[in-house]
Amino acid sequence: MSAQHGGIDEPGTPRTLAQAFASCWSRPRLRSLPALGDGELELDYARLDARTDALGARLRALAPLPGQVVAIAMDRSLRAALVLLGALRAGLCPCVMEPGLAAAEVSRRLRLIGAVAIVHDREHADLVAALEPSPARALEFGDLEGLEPASRSADGVLDSTPALLLFTSGSTGQPKAVQLSQGALLNNAVGVAGHSGLDERDRLLHVMPLYHTNGLNNQLFAPLLAGSSVVLAARFRAEQMPALLERHRPTILTGVPTMFSRMLNQSFSATALAGLRFARCGSAPITEALHRSVERQLGCPLLISYGLSEATCTSTMNPPRERRIGSVGTVLAGQQVRLRRPDGSLSDVAGIEGEICIAGANLMSGYVGAADETSRSVVDGWLRTGDLGRFDADGYLYVTGRIKDVIIRGGENLSPLLIEGVIMERIAAQACCVVARADEDLGEVPVAVVVPSPGASFGAEQVMDAVREALSRIYVPRDVILAASLPENSVGKVDRKELARRVRDGIAGRVASAA
Repeated sequence: MSAQHGGIDEPGTPRTLAQAFASCWSRPRLRSLPALGDGELELDYARLDARTDALGARLRALAPLPGQVVAIAMDRSLRAALVLLGALRAGLCPCVMEPGLAAAEVSRRLRLIGAVAIVHDREHADLVAALEPSPARALEFGDLEGLEPASRSADGVLDSTPALLLFTSGSTGQPKAVQLSQGALLNNAVGVAGHSGLDERDRLLHVMPLYHTNGLNNQLFAPLLAGSSVVLAARFRAEQMPALLERHRPTILTGVPTMFSRMLNQSFSATALAGLRFARCGSAPITEALHRSVERQLGCPLLISYGLSEATCTSTMNPPRERRIGSVGTVLAGQQVRLRRPDGSLSDVAGIEGEICIAGANLMSGYVGAADETSRSVVDGWLRTGDLGRFDADGYLYVTGRIKDVIIRGGENLSPLLIEGVIMERIAAQACCVVARADEDLGEVPVAVVVPSPGASFGAEQVMDAVREALSRIYVPRDVILAASLPENSVGKVDRKELARRVRDGIAGRVASAA
């Protein structure tokens, strides 16, 4: 294991995240330092070590074999995080269920992943009772203490042992179950910690979902492997952020563009922001205008990163002291990123655009129950992301579009991200998304759905003129739709597929057509 993660000198080379946690958390210098809390209760590393080890032993009584799936249906809480970490340490494969799902969808997911047990809280008791078929082992969190701990240890767990299941967001179809191994989780955690310089001086304010890859891999596993502390706050609410930062004084804050955009309307004291070393943003594109606004508000660098659940979480990230606006950063240690050319060759030559492909120990084991889709996604050891990008001369990656999102207007390929960037830079807009709409003459035309900033007043012609002046005539949206908001999925990313449907059906907002 690399020694880059936060300055903790590990003896030997752990091959699994379970081994790495055990080695790290037993360090005398960490035992009394804060590890994980929720604002009411805070565990130091000694207690985190003991609690998760004990929970893991009891979970092995439910699922005795390495890699067996244990589902977690619990509200966002310290207890949920402890069950998750306990399962990982026990060599099991946890899967956190997204809150709010109907019983039928949870039942489908449990059947797909072959869960042998489900741990729930009181708030999910009715949901668990409605599952069909009933889970073989369903246990409320409080009843775990009544289980006799299993004697088997996690020493025999391999780097290939299944260690986490994540469901994709489903924005491009029915959600798929991504299976990640112990080795993949370790690879990502070491890479993130090393790239961002995490150590025991860092304190991360955690406001993202516990079922999302970013909320797990980058905001729990990486900092806890580096000796940092994590504060689990309530699910993100923009109006609560000033008080949270004032109370906890984090050095790191992570979110998605929508979260940071909503925070711009809040006021933060100098003391609340004084400790911030950097903020991190990923999971969706961010415009240069929003990037600069967030940095002005927070008074620290905003580091943009890039990755997919299928590659555990993060593959590129801007270094804290050398971030480049517009870029998603440089490649993490332990991974490879290349661009696939139209002829199938892979390149990292500066200035050449191609499909972003990722290789390394961080890649998923596969989609559960979908071997054909796995083989289409991972070809010759390279994950095909579907995103387009280019490198600059210093190895910084820039995402230029998405293959499936490309709008083909009369044979010309148009990037929605390019059009969105111009609109956000030149128009007083709070948010913007450009989607394709079928056209009898041109095949497809771009349509811009724009959310005006509070108090802003502009018309369709201003938006169209801005695009025309910055790009060219073919990029000008056929229609401009002024809307109160954009549809989002459960983690705050704009749901392009849903927005395209609304545009197609004429229900996206007030339409102002081009002349």
